[in-house]
Amino acid sequence: MAKYSIGIDIGGTNTDMGLVREDGKIIARSNIPTNIYTELEPYIRDIMGCINKLMNDNNVSEIEGIGIGAPNGNFYTGCVDNAPNLTIKGVLNFEEEMHKYMQVPVVLSNDANAAAYGEMVYGGAKDLDNFIMFTLGTGVGSGIVIDGKLVHGSTGGAGELGHNILIPNGRQCSCGRKGCLETYTSARGIVQTYCELKGIQITADINSKMIGDLANQGDPTALKTWEVVADQLGLAMANSVTFSAPQAIFLMGGPTKVGEPLLKPLQKAFDKYLLNIYAGSCQIRMSELKANEVAILGAAALIKMKK
Repeated sequence: MAKYSIGIDIGGTNTDMGLVREDGKIIARSNIPTNIYTELEPYIRDIMGCINKLMNDNNVSEIEGIGIGAPNGNFYTGCVDNAPNLTIKGVLNFEEEMHKYMQVPVVLSNDANAAAYGEMVYGGAKDLDNFIMFTLGTGVGSGIVIDGKLVHGSTGGAGELGHNILIPNGRQCSCGRKGCLETYTSARGIVQTYCELKGIQITADINSKMIGDLANQGDPTALKTWEVVADQLGLAMANSVTFSAPQAIFLMGGPTKVGEPLLKPLQKAFDKYLLNIYAGSCQIRMSELKANEVAILGAAALIKMKK
């Protein structure tokens, strides 16, 4: 009999859920808005209602567990710790609240860690014991796997490579510090670089996809933008190799879809900054998980970690 788990991706706007078979196939999905809730109990009640419906509609009587990818998710405590983009504030004990409804393992981690573990269980890192995942989007997240284990550190929050300071006293970051990698290589950072190079103000109609489309059409400012971003990201990636010696660094997220305008100069920058003893030991690879499935699969994969 096939085994199933539930993967939950908690975002500031929506919460997406999926019933996942052990081979990585998402059998059914559901979602609810996140931002209508200000209290944890009714939010958990509605999530568990969706889970029960997913199971009942697909004749699944039991699941191995519930995996959750969430901002500020703490693997050790099963809590979301003061996530700034959630309308439910404070330290939120998901594991405790869910156990009031269903006695199955509940595993929670931050969304980038979940993506990394999803790549390990269901994607291109199945045969790798050492790799790093960088997720580029509204922010820059990362997950680090060393010797086959996802790194959580002493606090449960290890692996925040997007908040390594790239340029001291540089751009203001949402974390409160200045010059973090995220402020340069996130979607917002890419837009800021383009506008600075163009000498124009940032407006709502300028986004990283548009800059990618312009680059692929040969626009010189857009091409230069991706070269700058590639150099910054390549430096950060090369530095990350020195502490974990990964076999591969995986990339995922909207900005990576631009293709060659980013990836070609990125490889060049990575090779330039990489310490020579690691030359040839680490590949740059794209995630092999589908963009619209990675969050749910990554969360569901966390259940494997509990065993």
